Amino acid sequence: MPEYTATEIDEPDDWNVLENLMKNHLLTHQLVTTLQKIKLFITDVDGVLTDGGMYYTESGDEFKKFNTRDGMAFKFLRDKGIKTAIITSENTKMVENRAKKLNIDYLIQGKMAEGKLDAAKEICEHLGISLNEVAYIGDDVNCIEILKSVGVKACPADACKEVLNIEGIRVMKRKVVTHV
Repeated sequence: MPEYTATEIDEPDDWNVLENLMKNHLLTHQLVTTLQKIKLFITDVDGVLTDGGMYYTESGDEFKKFNTRDGMAFKFLRDKGIKTAIITSENTKMVENRAKKLNIDYLIQGKMAEGKLDAAKEICEHLGISLNEVAYIGDDVNCIEILKSVGVKACPADACKEVLNIEGIRVMKRKVVTHV
């Protein structure tokens, strides 16, 4: 038996220590097992791959601030044989350019709420996988349906309250995909 299972419980505080040890080891094992089943990683854009801000110039040009470190995260996913996708409610050349730079396998723009879930199902059908083999990270109400449907669900720490309250959601400490 693993060493952490052989702790004596002599005091009430010992129970708390043992309970935390068990949770840590069991949850880590469950997460690793679940992640090994993932064949597709899907992400939203605004608030996940960006800082969530919308920047405009006087002439009306729009900018988004992407984190360069996400490139390495997507490379790691590709190296593991995991397909990647972006499904976003906006439709911009900016996101198309970022998806090309990240070598994203699937880019679907202009999909709101149920449309995001339908888009994910289409990709799964194309790949011959189920939604249980999908990891998704999103941060706003239009991500709720897809988050509730996938095998691994995650969000940034500053996601909206409704997303943070989804059962089984993994809250990322930083707003970048590199920690998924």
